[in-house]
Amino acid sequence: MNPYDNELEALKRAGRYRKRTLYDTSIIDVASNDYLGLAEKPELAASAYEQLRTGAVNATKASMLVNGYHPAHQAFEIALCQANGFESGIIVGSGFNANIAMIEALVRKGDVLLLDEQYHASGMLASRLVEGRVKTFAHNSAEDLAAQLNQIKAKRIIIAVEGIYSMEGDLLAREIIDLADAYDALLIVDEAHSSGVIGPNLTGIFDYYALPIRPTYIKMGTLGKAYGSFGAYILASEHIIDFLINRAKPIIYATAPSLFDTLLGHEALRYTQTHLDTLRMSIARKQMLVRELFGIEIPGLIVPVSIGDNRRVIEIRDALLQEGILVGAIRQPTVPSAIIRLIARINVDDGVLKRIAALKILR
Repeated sequence: MNPYDNELEALKRAGRYRKRTLYDTSIIDVASNDYLGLAEKPELAASAYEQLRTGAVNATKASMLVNGYHPAHQAFEIALCQANGFESGIIVGSGFNANIAMIEALVRKGDVLLLDEQYHASGMLASRLVEGRVKTFAHNSAEDLAAQLNQIKAKRIIIAVEGIYSMEGDLLAREIIDLADAYDALLIVDEAHSSGVIGPNLTGIFDYYALPIRPTYIKMGTLGKAYGSFGAYILASEHIIDFLINRAKPIIYATAPSLFDTLLGHEALRYTQTHLDTLRMSIARKQMLVRELFGIEIPGLIVPVSIGDNRRVIEIRDALLQEGILVGAIRQPTVPSAIIRLIARINVDDGVLKRIAALKILR
């Protein structure tokens, strides 16, 4: 019995079939979101392991609301709040879970949730679980958002956006933040791809725009990207974090996040704070190189190359794999039209991007 044969065959015919493959560490990685190369720094893992080895437990054993809340969690939360200028925070198991936690818990009856149409799939899934009304607005369009806000009457308005959008790599428009302020809306910013990459302190969009943190701002960041670990965090006012602790199901009903991953994330935060100048210069150099080679201006380190054909992006990916280079071949439904997604990781030699450009395979 193979009850999904027809669906799988349809995916194969459309060039949208996916499968897992074991990662070959000899391949040059310009596909992952390890923007700063911290997942390949053994000294960070060694330090995290040593802290864990000398502790009383090596696993959390229960939810944060039973006995899973560990000093490692608390110390990291405090450090994240200090680095980002927020009042309170909480560590969660993943960015996917963080979006489920925030959106499902915060949007109550009588509220309206406005999502950027390109918001992450986890947020879109969460939006189906809420008691309030859900609307989308045109991608990164302050004009469309303003038009909708003018017509809304609600107990609360919640706007959900990303700091840097994960596929196209574009930056959140400042005017959208201004609109949220003007309407006293709660503003959820998924900073998975902007935290650790932009701003004078490399803490993301609020840092980039030099904005003081308001009680209506909510930031979600992941540890599995620039911080080279696994897990996520939510930063907000003490009031909102208190509400999430009492209402968010992925916080209440899930085992507390891994201690090793939390310690590793904390080590990564320390590393970024103590190497700011070097990291900023490396990021700027990669952005300049991308502009020279591909004619694309990138605010972060995501390089989207439009292809428009599902089968062609697979052919390009496989051809580059033959050259020992791994890139992302992104197809529907993740993106409206197929792209090759390069990540200009700062620890990958500049010659790799030059090799890709020289092959002229992306044209």
